[in-house]
Amino acid sequence: MEMRDIVVQLKSLEIEMSESFLVHFILNSLPFEYEPFKISYNTHKEKCLSVNELLTMCVQEKGRLNQESIESAHLVTQEKKPNKKGLLKPKETNEK
Repeated sequence: MEMRDIVVQLKSLEIEMSESFLVHFILNSLPFEYEPFKISYNTHKEKCLSVNELLTMCVQEKGRLNQESIESAHLVTQEKKPNKKGLLKPKETNEK
C-alpha cells in the first residue's frame, strides 16, 4: 500500500512518529469505500493497533470490497430470460 511506503520513508529519515498517530493518519487517508470499515474500527477498537495490524486489516477489507464488487457485477449481468410460454406468433392467414 502507498501508506506503508510513506511510513517506511518517514522511518528512513529518522522522523519519529507515534504508532497511534500513524494509525490515525492511515485511517484518515483511506478512500470513501472504506467508511464502514473506519466506523467499525472506531466503534470496536479496544486497543490501538499497530501500523502493520491496521495495514493487514486494510488489505483484508480491500479483498472484501473487491469480492463485493465482483458479486454486484455478476448480479447485474445475470438477466432473467423471458418466459416464451404463451408468446405465440400470430398465425398468417391466406385471405385475399
